[in-house]
Amino acid sequence: MNDLDYKILFVCMGNISRSPTAEAVFLKKLTAQKVLHKVKVDSAGTHNFHPNSPPDERSQRHALNRGYDLSSLRARSVVASDFEEFDLLLTMDWDNRTLLEERCPAPHQAKIRGLAEFLQTTQSTVIPDPDHAGEQGFEHVLDLIEESSDGLLKWVMQKVAP
Repeated sequence: MNDLDYKILFVCMGNISRSPTAEAVFLKKLTAQKVLHKVKVDSAGTHNFHPNSPPDERSQRHALNRGYDLSSLRARSVVASDFEEFDLLLTMDWDNRTLLEERCPAPHQAKIRGLAEFLQTTQSTVIPDPDHAGEQGFEHVLDLIEESSDGLLKWVMQKVAP
C-alpha cells in the first residue's frame, strides 16, 4: 500500500471525550509499531456542539495519566467528504452509528463499524459516554479504548503490512 493509504475516523457525539481519546490511543499504538506513516487517524463528532474546542478536561487528565496527550486535538463534526476520504469510520455507540448511517451515501455504508467490535476479551457492544459516570467512567472508557485499539491494530496491520 502507498503511504497513508489507510484512513480511520473515530466518531462520537461531540468529539470531546471518546473519539479524541481513541485517536490519541491509536496514534500511540501505530507509532509503537512503526506504521504511523501508513495510516491516517482522525476523530469527529456527529454533532457540532464544540467546534474547535479541546477535549474534555477530564478526558485529557485521565488519558495523560496513561501517557496519551490529547491537548493538541480539536473538536470538529463529521462532514460529507469524510465518507469518501476514510476507509473506516468507527463509532462509539449505537446512536453515533445510526446518525452516521443516516447521513452516509449508500456506496460507503460498509465503512461504518463500531469500535467495540474490536474488543478482544471484554463483552461490550459500545464505548459508553463517560460524562455521567464520574471519574471511573473515564477510566472505564480508556480501558475499553485501549483494548479495542489492540484488536484494531491487529486488523489494520493486515491491511498495511508489506
